[in-house]
Amino acid sequence: MNAAFPAEALGRAVAATRGLVDGLFNTLREATPGHPGITRPPYGEGEEFAHRLLADRARELGLEVRQDAALNTYVTLPGRDRAARALMTGSHLDSVPQGGNFDGAAGVVAGLAALVAIREAVGVPPQDLTVMAIRAEESVWFQVSYIGSRSAFGILPEGVLDSAKRIDSGRSLAEHMAELGADVDALRRGQRYLDPARIGGFVELHIEQAPSLLEAGVPLGIATAVPGNFRYPDITISGEQAHVGLPRRFRHDAALAGADFATALDRIWADHEGRGIAMAATIGRFHTDAAIHGMTSVPGRFLMSLDVRAYDAAVLAALEKSVLALVPGIEAARGVRFDLGARASAPVGPAAPAIQAALGRHADAGGIAWQKLGSPASHDAATFAALEVPMGMIFVRNRNGSHNPDEAMEVDDLMHGIAVLAAWMADAP
Repeated sequence: MNAAFPAEALGRAVAATRGLVDGLFNTLREATPGHPGITRPPYGEGEEFAHRLLADRARELGLEVRQDAALNTYVTLPGRDRAARALMTGSHLDSVPQGGNFDGAAGVVAGLAALVAIREAVGVPPQDLTVMAIRAEESVWFQVSYIGSRSAFGILPEGVLDSAKRIDSGRSLAEHMAELGADVDALRRGQRYLDPARIGGFVELHIEQAPSLLEAGVPLGIATAVPGNFRYPDITISGEQAHVGLPRRFRHDAALAGADFATALDRIWADHEGRGIAMAATIGRFHTDAAIHGMTSVPGRFLMSLDVRAYDAAVLAALEKSVLALVPGIEAARGVRFDLGARASAPVGPAAPAIQAALGRHADAGGIAWQKLGSPASHDAATFAALEVPMGMIFVRNRNGSHNPDEAMEVDDLMHGIAVLAAWMADAP
């Protein structure tokens, strides 16, 4: 830490942003209800409101505001050398259906508060400091990861603008973007707004999504990595619809084939856990076909989704091989056919050691307890890491997990996170 760094003044300036922080959260909660919780669909009314709220408040505070072709919002405190590599923070403003008010939004609110505090305590920083409010992070809606951050770098997957449909509307990503004024043609060309070479570092603040910090009794975590994943959002198992009295040897039961797959997947996970290899596997959808299922029918069609994640690229690749190798045996044993559907993936995002160390030093200097933490969830920070931008994450203690109406982050804990974030942005070389 720079010996001349105004730590005490910055701490007081961060504390003075408490009213700004509370006011933004209250407005977001009241304006984007989900009955219960909150709902801010990507490229929909709730997310758009949140972006307008951020932009309006930032302009009132005298900060620069811009948007890119995908309508990500950027709030900047200009630096003395505007050609220098910028330091960035931020997170997303969309939510899952009936989610909580803090997942994603906490990182954007924290970033805005950090800029206000830095301007008050430090004045003009050496380089630009930018908060990025990111679109469409929650992949549940379009079943594609990191839409906003990938758009900013011009690396959206081929064809996804037209192939990805929002689950509630059935309309394409391109249609939803265009409706709000996004430059879809620029996105089709792969035009980028962000240049990785122009970014000195990116730190994303986020609520924790497993109760690790709650269990440890500390307010903050400093990330070691964001997991990569592979996903098959629309797996279909086809068997043969039949009478409930059909003997087992004649059946082609798609539901039991799905159950075989699920239990075999769980055995793979248990084996990895027993060997100390961190991973997670989730079957989010798991059901018979409602159009034809019934109590007295053998299911001939079964639908499911798959998300598998790990912190090491080699582990992730080996996991996919093992998981896919389950399919032929189940097909043969049950007389069914698997159609895996489209595949999606995201790379592992390792946190930069220098940023981890700097965040830890600033937490220690402020007397804030913390621990190292691997993220259990995917985050836009991984997009930055994949493009070799130095990346870090700060996690804030949160009861009751996330992606539900009962997220219970304490704003006092968030203020500790803002203090560490602001110190990193103000003191980074």
